[in-house]
Amino acid sequence: MTSFSDLGLPTPVVHELKRQGITEPFPIQAEAIPDALRGRDVLGRGPTGSGKTFTFGLPMLTRLANSGASKPGRPRGLVLVPTRELAAQVKERLDAPAQALGLRVLEVVGGVNIKRNISALARPVDLLVATPGRAQDLINQKILSFDDVEITALDEADQMADMGFLPQVRKLMDLTPTNGQRLLFSATLDGDVTRLVNRYLHDAVTHSTAPVGASVDTMSHHRLLVGDRDNRSEVAAEIAARAGRTIMFMRTKHGVDRQVKKFRRVGINAVGLHGDKGQNTRANALAGFSDGSIPVLVATDIAARGIDINDVSLVVHIDPPAEHKAYLHRAGRTARAGEKGTVVTLVTDEQVAEVRTLFKKAGVTADEIRVTPTSPELATITGARPPSGQPLTNPGAKQQQSGGGNRGGARGVPPKRRRSARPSGDPAARGNGQGRGKVSPSAERSAPRKPRPESGSDGTPRRRRRR
Repeated sequence: MTSFSDLGLPTPVVHELKRQGITEPFPIQAEAIPDALRGRDVLGRGPTGSGKTFTFGLPMLTRLANSGASKPGRPRGLVLVPTRELAAQVKERLDAPAQALGLRVLEVVGGVNIKRNISALARPVDLLVATPGRAQDLINQKILSFDDVEITALDEADQMADMGFLPQVRKLMDLTPTNGQRLLFSATLDGDVTRLVNRYLHDAVTHSTAPVGASVDTMSHHRLLVGDRDNRSEVAAEIAARAGRTIMFMRTKHGVDRQVKKFRRVGINAVGLHGDKGQNTRANALAGFSDGSIPVLVATDIAARGIDINDVSLVVHIDPPAEHKAYLHRAGRTARAGEKGTVVTLVTDEQVAEVRTLFKKAGVTADEIRVTPTSPELATITGARPPSGQPLTNPGAKQQQSGGGNRGGARGVPPKRRRSARPSGDPAARGNGQGRGKVSPSAERSAPRKPRPESGSDGTPRRRRRR
């Protein structure tokens, strides 16, 4: 059995991985890391969650540790990623191995005050993880230079193409030395990505894992025919009230916000993620979802791309995606690292033909069944159960998820049921507890509001806050 030390990684890195409980490399790591350590250009194909971050990151750190010292604003290693969330995750994964080798990893992304980036780049940085737009901003201000870059990695290259970043990526790649090592990783290889490969990779060795659509051993796909949109909304709420992490997709930002409000009104602890959210809001949403305190993440396609969170057992397309590649990217949020996962698409009657065509293009075989909110099959496939019906008032608050059902809660308090909930004698009623930290609507109504002061504590008129 191959170990990380067998791949040629230095002892401090191997010890750090072992400390994290990581002892055996994934297949793509076992195949590609030795080639990357030898300085070869590497083309890696595989879905998010197949171990790509360590596949390019550990060889980069190892080679940088043996090649000299870095200067302020002049990194020797560069990782370009499509989203802020992915940048944060890459940095988090590589921080500890880098520190074990005495190296520094820095993340620069949009949505953060650029002065913070400028200050951080005043010290030497060995490996820079960046989104294309912010990297270009810093270069334009002459704060950042790629003249010393020895190794460049492009992560989720197909997603960067889909998001329209390739012109920026090519401009940035042209600023790196032509004799540098290049590593490119992508879930799919189509025309735009192939052009990147042909232009920047030289005599590259290719390593591949099974694409998302081929993950039949660990991922099950289901089309749930829900009739009209009202029924779809009720089915979505039953699914969202389940136990465990769930990612649910909408096509629009407005749809995400609307769906989160609907969920929270019936007691489902959900948080939204889309491009209009501020960086702190997005970071807090992902942190809560990652640690399990917020079990439901509702997201748009672009916002969720590159999210690398384990133990997501269910992905739900409330809105079916517009095209088949988006389906594969969405589905790739579950069944990661060899774990099992379920992918469910909610289909209204008017969408049936369109969605069947989409599955055919994606090369995905799915079970198809008609369901209602009370269908036993819905619970069997997704773990659905009735929501508690108790509204949550603080969006994104880290509260325990709960379902309704006819059993008492963990503290022996029967859950409050919504009007449309099943009778307690219905055998289809599911769920085993009431969450904590919820605010009672009656308590909210009875709590007196504090009068707003008309002046400061010293008697001077209160200043109007500037917007």
